[in-house]
Amino acid sequence: MRVLGIMSGTSADGVDLVLAEFAGGPRDLAHRVLAHLEVPYPEALRQRVLRAMREATTREIALLHHDLGRFYAQAARAFQGQAELVGLSGQTVWHEPPWATFQLGEAAHLAEALKVPVVYGFRASDLAAGGQGAPLVAYPDLLLFGEEGLRQSVHNLGGISNFTFFVGKDPATLLALDTGPGVCLFDEAAQALGLTPEAATDLAEKGKVDREALSAWLAHPYFAKPPPKTTGREVWRLEHLHPLPQEPATLLKTLLAFTAESALMAYERFVGPVDRVLLAGGGARNRVLVGLLAERLPVSLLPNPKVREPLAFALLAYLHAQGQVNVLGRATGGRDIRAGMRVEPG
Repeated sequence: MRVLGIMSGTSADGVDLVLAEFAGGPRDLAHRVLAHLEVPYPEALRQRVLRAMREATTREIALLHHDLGRFYAQAARAFQGQAELVGLSGQTVWHEPPWATFQLGEAAHLAEALKVPVVYGFRASDLAAGGQGAPLVAYPDLLLFGEEGLRQSVHNLGGISNFTFFVGKDPATLLALDTGPGVCLFDEAAQALGLTPEAATDLAEKGKVDREALSAWLAHPYFAKPPPKTTGREVWRLEHLHPLPQEPATLLKTLLAFTAESALMAYERFVGPVDRVLLAGGGARNRVLVGLLAERLPVSLLPNPKVREPLAFALLAYLHAQGQVNVLGRATGGRDIRAGMRVEPG
């Protein structure tokens, strides 16, 4: 079955689409990636998404919900006639487990544009079943990347940083959690300074880490919580960090060190030694952040770091269509469930 996975992450920078072909079930899964397309949000749309995470009105959110659905549909037209099914993540604008998780992007627009079923609402399904609504890609990570005898993790550096750890292909060893901020704080600071991500990375490379600020930030109570646990951009904002370095290069370098150190703390507290850490997500392109992690972890980059999450959502939809469990409770804190809802074209 050919499935189109569509992912918009907490970086809120656009959408990644992966067309993949799947066969078999969890025990004998075969897959291949056929195509990947990355489509950035137009700046005006991105600003509306960021506003929805903070202070948008009900009308603004309703309009954005449908405009994002239309944007996804337009991006997906590149795969017209190729996909038999779509798996849609939606754009998370609020994530506060166990009370709420909220994704925008009306799936019906995709179903009508492509004339195929769309599976969506994975996070809401898991939350209703007692889970955190994340991390959803843990089971797909195990099925796609597990290798016998290897202690490894797949670590996503998006707006939020999270990893899936497992030994071989054994679901009983699965551990997944959000380690804290990914590049959301760095991106917020870069935008405030009027810098592109590339220019901000160049500047961070010249900066020094403010150890006093870093120590204060690492005292946040989230880091001491045991897994399963998830977090969101609503927690990690520059306005919540005290003290805040004023020199731009120092600020940017310290924010990246914050992401790296909080991730390293999670490995030390909850995982122990690992044989391999596969890096994915947009932050895997940040050489300063990757360098900080590589000082203490055996990191390597996935061939295309932006493929992992849309591929995982394609697999979630495929398993849903096969009537299989696609979210494991040991990863999210809920029950093992067949997560997702399905909308058919009219």
